[in-house]
Amino acid sequence: MTDKEIKVERYREENKTAVKGQTVFTGSSLMEMFPINKLLKEHGDDTIIYNRGVGGFLSDELLAVIDVCAIDLMPSKVFINIGTNDLSWSTIPISSLMDNYDRMITAIESAVPHVKIYLMAYYPVNYEAAAEEMKECLRIRTNEKITAANVCVKELAEKHGQRYIDINRNLKDEQGRLRAEFTIEGMHINEDGYRAVYDDIMAYVKE
Repeated sequence: MTDKEIKVERYREENKTAVKGQTVFTGSSLMEMFPINKLLKEHGDDTIIYNRGVGGFLSDELLAVIDVCAIDLMPSKVFINIGTNDLSWSTIPISSLMDNYDRMITAIESAVPHVKIYLMAYYPVNYEAAAEEMKECLRIRTNEKITAANVCVKELAEKHGQRYIDINRNLKDEQGRLRAEFTIEGMHINEDGYRAVYDDIMAYVKE
């Protein structure tokens, strides 16, 4: 079994005893790495949030297991951050990513009545602060491409009557890049970066 498959099977087991009707975070590594339960504990907040992110997931991979990563929990709210790995490939058009995203939302809406879905704006990257081995990827996954993809995500949210949210304000430097002090290697976000967006995302969790 791959790491991804192991995680999905673990989530499948955990879902059996999970409390229904709560909030779910789902997506790829940028969601999986969000230490939301650690931060909730630090804030003395007993809100239940299940993180069902899987590092390395492309949009078609999440679509294939959207039951495990969202639907089985019958959530009241789902926060999705999926597609940045698609954006790292020059061979995957944004339209193909959005088709998968669209199908994902439809699947959740069909299975979970009255669910609120929050489509998250993609986080920025920082090519200048990137580790050498990351630079090739960030020549494809640029902030310009991310901005273009965010326009499509916003349109998708409007099409479904769901919410497009952008919690990136505290992550960006003056040039709109991911702040160097918040990134691990130019792309992924460290714990301080997640702390910087915590209040903003929790405002949506609580609304």
